[in-house]
This record gives sequence, C-alpha cells and structure tokens, in this order.
Amino acid sequence: MPRESPISYEEVCVKNIIDFKVYGRFALFTDPLTKIGGEKCSYHIPTYEALKGVAKSIYWKPTFIYVIDKVRVMRRIRTQSKSVKPLVYSGGNSLAIYTYLADVEYQVQAHFEWNRYRDDLDDDRDIDKHWHVAKRMVEKGGRQDIFLGTRECQGYVEPCTFGEGDGEYDGGGELAYGLMFHGFDYPDEFGKNELHSRFWRPVMKDGIVTFPMPTDCPVRKFVREMTPNPPSSIGLREEGLEL
Repeated sequence: MPRESPISYEEVCVKNIIDFKVYGRFALFTDPLTKIGGEKCSYHIPTYEALKGVAKSIYWKPTFIYVIDKVRVMRRIRTQSKSVKPLVYSGGNSLAIYTYLADVEYQVQAHFEWNRYRDDLDDDRDIDKHWHVAKRMVEKGGRQDIFLGTRECQGYVEPCTFGEGDGEYDGGGELAYGLMFHGFDYPDEFGKNELHSRFWRPVMKDGIVTFPMPTDCPVRKFVREMTPNPPSSIGLREEGLEL
C-alpha cells in the first residue's frame, strides 16, 4: 500500500479514526499451518486481515483502505474444540477437529487512508463524509454480517472508546507470539499484479496488540499472479447514505 500523499496529521486526529467493539460466542483466526491436514486451529489473537474484514463489513468504499492500528483483548483467551464434517473437493464429507476461541470480545481502533491506485474516485475523497457514515454504521451494527475469522463464527459490533473499561489482561505485562500471519497485499492496494502474504511477530502488552503498517511487515511470501478487478463505486447518494 502506498504511503505518498497521506491524509494529514490533523485529519487523522479529528476525522479519520473509528473505534468499535466486536464480540461473539466463537472465533477462528486460522493458523495456516493447521490447514495442511484439513483441520484448523485458531491463533490466540485476531489477525490484522480478519479485523480489516470486520471494519469493511461495518462500512467500506473502494475510495479508501482500512488500516488497523491496534486491538485490545477484553476477555480471557479460551479455546474449545469441535468435531466437524467439512466438504471435500472430491465429494462428500471428511471428519476433522476445529479448535475455536470461545466467548471473545475485542476493542479495535482503525483509520482509513485513500487508495492512491483509484484515481477515478478522486471526487469521492471527502474525509468528513466517510467518517460520519462509518460512525453511523458502527452504531447500527454494520452494513453487512460480521464474521470473526470464518463464516460460522458470527460477530456483533457496538460503539466504544478504545481503552475504556476493564480487560482481563490489564497490567498483565508482555506476551510474545511467534511468526504469525498478518494479511495480504492485494493488487488494487499494492500496485502490482501479484498477491503476497505478510507475516510478523506480535507482542501483546497489557492486553493490547499494536499492528505495524502493512509496508513494515518483516516477512513476505509471493502467492500468485493476480490481475486487479476492483469494484466500482455508485456513490453514497444512490445508496441513500448521502449526508
């Protein structure tokens, strides 16, 4: 994602940040290593890409790109295993064990930056408009269904102020994790006809994980060639959301 001509510091402080709480009975932020045998096991903390998906389900336009700044773990990290029968490509079902996070709740802080590869949407770069609509959609619980990692893990969104309230890991010190999936570099956001996956080594401090910018992730892996086919915007007026 490009960093040239970013939104100004004043705009970021005033009209660019959204806070929200997301919670649910189960979550599955899949560790790619556990997919090899057909079984899945969740990371203990949500991935950047999963939280970006939650933010996009709340409100998103192709004019901008969400950047997840940090997440706060509010409830104790617990896992629960379930027997499932996933579909297989050859037909029928197989037997597998999926390990989910149980009874999760997170506070998330994010901001958005203009997508510099969508010059056709210059006229839509109105930070005040998008910020107000995003805040309204948080209050309404999002524009689309919220999922915590996978479709079977339904989530729910409410407004919050990041840092308020008591969390299970307040004053708990640092907890370091190993190499963990961060997110994907998509062609329409990255500027190349390639798909890359990003990895990093997170540290949770007093229940808060601060994410690096996608451009600052230390490990990248080329996945495949991909031609961008971004959606077009029909504008807020046609959607009935114009202020």
